[in-house]
Amino acid sequence: MRRLVVLFVVALIGVSAFGLSARAGGVRVNSVDVSGSTMRAELSAIAASPTLQCYLSALSASGLSAGAGGDTLAAAGAAAWVDARVQGMTISSYVATTLHHVVSPADMASAQASLELEMTQQVSAQSRTCPGTAAQAIAAMTPEMRNAELRDWSSSLFLEAKLNTTVPLTTSSLETYFQSHQSNYDTLCISIALVSPTQVSAFGVAQGNGETVAQLASKFSLDTASAKRGGAYGCYGPTATSYSSIRADVSGQSLNVFPTTPHYLSLSQGTYALYVAITKRSPTSFAQAEPLVVSDVRSQNANSANGVEKSLEYQAAVYVDPAMGRWGLDTTGPRVFAPALPAASTVLGVASLSGTAATYH
Repeated sequence: MRRLVVLFVVALIGVSAFGLSARAGGVRVNSVDVSGSTMRAELSAIAASPTLQCYLSALSASGLSAGAGGDTLAAAGAAAWVDARVQGMTISSYVATTLHHVVSPADMASAQASLELEMTQQVSAQSRTCPGTAAQAIAAMTPEMRNAELRDWSSSLFLEAKLNTTVPLTTSSLETYFQSHQSNYDTLCISIALVSPTQVSAFGVAQGNGETVAQLASKFSLDTASAKRGGAYGCYGPTATSYSSIRADVSGQSLNVFPTTPHYLSLSQGTYALYVAITKRSPTSFAQAEPLVVSDVRSQNANSANGVEKSLEYQAAVYVDPAMGRWGLDTTGPRVFAPALPAASTVLGVASLSGTAATYH
């Protein structure tokens, strides 16, 4: 994600012809312009590189797919990329003109290392398998695109560091944050019960009658392997790829108690109710938790800075060529909307990518 906003990436869903005319005006933010030809080259670079698509997908947690040929992307995806460029240009413009900060070559090198780390961590956290490395994804960008992204990323880092609500990404500050939120990084041992929707009411009655986690899992769970162990599913520390999902699923729960409201999973055989209980918590060290602490702090910093970024966009003078999108407002603030599409019969090869339910690994 971009350090100030999550919307760093395009959401390229399916394939449609997105023609940009030779006279397309590109994008302008305040006094900074990106030409139509530059934007076309950036969109083509994204479409042409599976490595870049995959790492950008991880940053946004959205599916990315190439077009049917050169310069063909979904209109919504192209508009999302333009939106990301507007965000970056807005931040860079403010940092340069108001804070009088000049991005140095050393800043650019640090920004690249930071961007590569963020890409790599997001790929790991989402259990994705990307061809190549984050460094190769960045290398797949056009030189102008790469320089712009690193400059914008560096400007975001600089602005973020100036905000009183953010946590500096220094070892001492991260350790202090960890100590204040240590229980968020405990190793969690969990038990599960995968229950048929037709059995949810009976499960609730048995739960109300005081049956234990082990009894409930043994009686109702369709996951036979864990049911034989009274629901015991495994223990997960901060380095586990599924840890963030598990942590979110059991947030606020007491030990050895299934929640009264399950999560619902859509699997190939149908929809099931998933109950997850914590059976044991064990403290972990900062060294074990550090990568996740960094990710959490970055996310918190991004949320804190999002209001500032949106305020800057409200004040910015923004122009987007109509062929690339429409600059307007929604409930979250200013953004670029996809331009109107032609009739469905004239769109080439449109297809949807549906998500799959998350599972613990």
